[in-house]
Amino acid sequence: QVQLEESGGGLVQAGGSLRLSCAASGRTFSSYAMGWFRQAPGKDREFVAYISWSGGYTDYADSVKGRFTISRDNAKNTVSLQMNSLKPEDTAVYYCASTKAGSRWYLSEKYSYWGQGTQVTVAS
Repeated sequence: QVQLEESGGGLVQAGGSLRLSCAASGRTFSSYAMGWFRQAPGKDREFVAYISWSGGYTDYADSVKGRFTISRDNAKNTVSLQMNSLKPEDTAVYYCASTKAGSRWYLSEKYSYWGQGTQVTVAS
């Protein structure tokens, strides 16, 4: 019912910035909370950021707090992740996902729809 597609990944130097975007195909986008996750080679999928359906509440992993900002534009059916001061440890495939869960949004199993992912590589 909700199809998601990420874009904006690429190769950047440490200390640089990237802005990831996630576009939803359906008109039901605004009824879902949204999250960003990432997965580095050989590691489990990791929670990055969360935003409520209205955009009024956000949450971040400690590892990205103060550097990343999640936002959404329900009129355009998009959610974004602004990533500043990037570090080599941020290198991963980044996934956009949607959920109707009202708690424990840091758990990947709470999300019912996922994009294909976009690669972010930070060179040291």
